[in-house]
Amino acid sequence: MAVALQLDPRPSTLDLNSLREFNLRLPHALPLVAFLAAACAGGQAPTTKASPGTAVPSVSPATLKTDLTAFADDSMEGREAGTPGNFRGTTWIAAQAQKLGLKPGGENGTWFQVLPLKERGVDPASTLTAGGASFAINKDYIDFGVIPQLGMSPTLKAQDLPSVYGGRMGEPDVISAEQMQGKLVVLLPPMGADGNPTWQFWTKFDRRYASAAALAVVGKELLPDGILDYLTGPQASIDGESAPPAGGKLFTMMVTEQTAAGILGAAPSTLAPGAAGKPVTANITVKDGTPAAPARNVIGILEGSDPALKGQYVAVGAHNDHVGISGHPVDHDSLRAFNAVVRPGGAESDSRAPTAAEQAQIKSILDSLRKIRKPRLDSINNGADDDGSGTVTVLGIAEALVKANVKPKRSIIFVWHTGEEKGLWGSKYFTDHPTVPRDSIVAQLNIDMVGRGLATDAPLGDAKTMGGANYLQLVGSRRLSTELGDLVEKVNTTGNFGFAFDYTLDGDGHPANIYCRSDHYMYARWGIPVVFFTTGVHRDYHQVTDEVQYIDFTKMARISTFVANVALAVANSDHRMVVDKPKPDPEGQCKQ
Repeated sequence: MAVALQLDPRPSTLDLNSLREFNLRLPHALPLVAFLAAACAGGQAPTTKASPGTAVPSVSPATLKTDLTAFADDSMEGREAGTPGNFRGTTWIAAQAQKLGLKPGGENGTWFQVLPLKERGVDPASTLTAGGASFAINKDYIDFGVIPQLGMSPTLKAQDLPSVYGGRMGEPDVISAEQMQGKLVVLLPPMGADGNPTWQFWTKFDRRYASAAALAVVGKELLPDGILDYLTGPQASIDGESAPPAGGKLFTMMVTEQTAAGILGAAPSTLAPGAAGKPVTANITVKDGTPAAPARNVIGILEGSDPALKGQYVAVGAHNDHVGISGHPVDHDSLRAFNAVVRPGGAESDSRAPTAAEQAQIKSILDSLRKIRKPRLDSINNGADDDGSGTVTVLGIAEALVKANVKPKRSIIFVWHTGEEKGLWGSKYFTDHPTVPRDSIVAQLNIDMVGRGLATDAPLGDAKTMGGANYLQLVGSRRLSTELGDLVEKVNTTGNFGFAFDYTLDGDGHPANIYCRSDHYMYARWGIPVVFFTTGVHRDYHQVTDEVQYIDFTKMARISTFVANVALAVANSDHRMVVDKPKPDPEGQCKQ
């Protein structure tokens, strides 16, 4: 599941205090596309004639475990889209689909749909000098302009550019717009809520800075390791679909204290705002390239048996990517102990310092674990639950249908989307450029994070019902089609699955915004009815601790069997699921 917008760091040591700053890296929080809300009403739904149809035999927990162990292995290197690890992962998925006897549903008769990715990053040959001293890119300063969503220019070319000390961002003694005009302005970082300098300087932007030629914010040393990794690496995007916003002209960088002193001729703290620095010469540019490996959707089809309906499709999907390798290892057990007490939702929970009582509790947990095993350093985000569990569940559904020799009336198209963590890239690209006619897709069933669901694993769910073998969250099931939502309930009842559905996160305006954060929405924006199945977030969400050892395969198998029966019921219905709710604007902003 993609992360909501947040900027959290991650630690490089085993110190428990630093673990409060742990999270994944910045890019997965940034949305790729903005959508505007709209409405287009449909008709009233008739009484459904859909039925659960032929029962699908149970999916094997052992098979799911074998598959997930392979797919979430360290050799996949966290499966970040555009990396060799993700390429190996999609190759593995295609091989399994081929073994099952599915029909390739990708481009040109293949299993794959390749996304046209591009990369852009700061040219390592970029130069910056002041008063005869040279400063190295990524060592002495970091170019923040590689984040197009911040509206900054990623380049600076200047000869003998005047520099000036501007004061501390957010303080009343910052120099005026006239004093900044056409200069490189060196600024101390703003103060955070905790009374300490913060690297999140953009929260203090105002119109004064627009007159400057460039900003150099002191505090590169404050950057968390994960953010530092992100900023020093190339930024990938879908070619032509995520161009930087127009009008970005202000070059912005973060510099070390030593670099700031080199530019100004003295430490900023010793100067009064408005003090002139040395002339600066810069040639900081960006360099375009291609990712290390193709980012690919994997697509397979189980053909329908009804000549009149086989041209319609029930889409069943999951995302094949995760978030890759962290730049700095962290101790597995220290992180889990900290998150169990302070961040039960992993990256979904706010990062904060533990209280004294919480610190003691964390220490107690960790002391107990140390009696069992030594520290385990890890930097690979294996994504066993997110979304390894969904990926192998979709394989399990396909296998159950094939082995039972089930012949659905409609075809079932299995799509393993890439780039979900980057901003729903793969599902957006597939629904914008479908390999089957878009209006032939009658419903989409999305499976993301279905390997957990204990009471302690679902901090965003309904406190009265969360957790346990029967716990399952549903999102979006009636947002477009009341009939589809009712059908899911009917399959659960008639098939004696016994799931207790939690609809909490499907509520209008829910702050977690889950409806907009996984691949199903890219189908829903085109008016395709969807259901999102998940067991919710947990302490290992977007952490290096999301490992196979914590997955409940018995429950996963039950969910796999259940969703297989839902897919079959939709495929065998004598009519399409009726859309009786307003359809979104496909190019508008998603609204929970």
